[in-house]
Amino acid sequence: MFNESEYFEKAAATRVRVLSEALPYIQQFAGRTIVVKYGGAAMKDSALKEKVIRDVVFMACVGLRPIVVHGGGPEINSWLDKLGIEPQFKNGLRVTDAATMDVVEMVLVGRVNKEIVSLINQAGGSAVGLCGKDASLIKARPADEEGFGFVGEVTSVDTSILETLVSNGHIPVVSSVAADETGQAYNINADTVAGEIAAALGAEKLILLTDTAGILRDYKDVSTLIPKLDIQEARKLMESGVVSGGMIPKVSCCVRSLAQGVRAAHIVDGRLPHALLLEIFTDAGIGSMLVASEFMA
Repeated sequence: MFNESEYFEKAAATRVRVLSEALPYIQQFAGRTIVVKYGGAAMKDSALKEKVIRDVVFMACVGLRPIVVHGGGPEINSWLDKLGIEPQFKNGLRVTDAATMDVVEMVLVGRVNKEIVSLINQAGGSAVGLCGKDASLIKARPADEEGFGFVGEVTSVDTSILETLVSNGHIPVVSSVAADETGQAYNINADTVAGEIAAALGAEKLILLTDTAGILRDYKDVSTLIPKLDIQEARKLMESGVVSGGMIPKVSCCVRSLAQGVRAAHIVDGRLPHALLLEIFTDAGIGSMLVASEFMA
């Protein structure tokens, strides 16, 4: 027979245990910058979206300094389809001609960014939307490889606007569009933007929300998840082909950010409810954690 009072006692005990487990992490990371790349299923599923937003607001409320960087691939594809423009990809990156660039900028800066800002504000946070053009946050240049069109790379990051916002209690939400010195707009991979911002700020953590469990030795087998690895192992996995396709830019940006001083980078399954809180505030964590050296904690 179902005992309601016993159920609620157990549920309350679980909440207390979770909060108690979170305390040392809250103390450790208070005042530290956490850069979150938000994308994938966590942006498409409304229930998951609500939980990610609450996680970000929770982080800010307990003294962490979250910065959200987002893409918006599915919504871009939806609008390209409406306009009769065929999306094209090469090595996991979107090929961006002039017509596609117009759509990318309108969707990322005009729709997706403002939706995330609005949701954070509704949840009790104070979000401010930006793209790379704002306050010259990000300077871009064309990608080295030919055939990508207006796909860009980050040449520099001016963190002053982010530091001003964060120090005044705001949560910056950054879309991955930036311009070169002539004002030409570029579409930059959002993982890359998140990594470069994390590096420029000397962030405590870079967290990439993805649609996979993390880095897998066999992409078909979740049990082959690699929970922790260092830069050297990550590079070997890319060279051997274990890391391939759309995971390449994710692991590459983690490696680059670690080499530039970010303390830890995480590739986390955004399909799991409250993935951010599970990764940051629990002993077990989830996903794959990359560190600069195997000797680091």
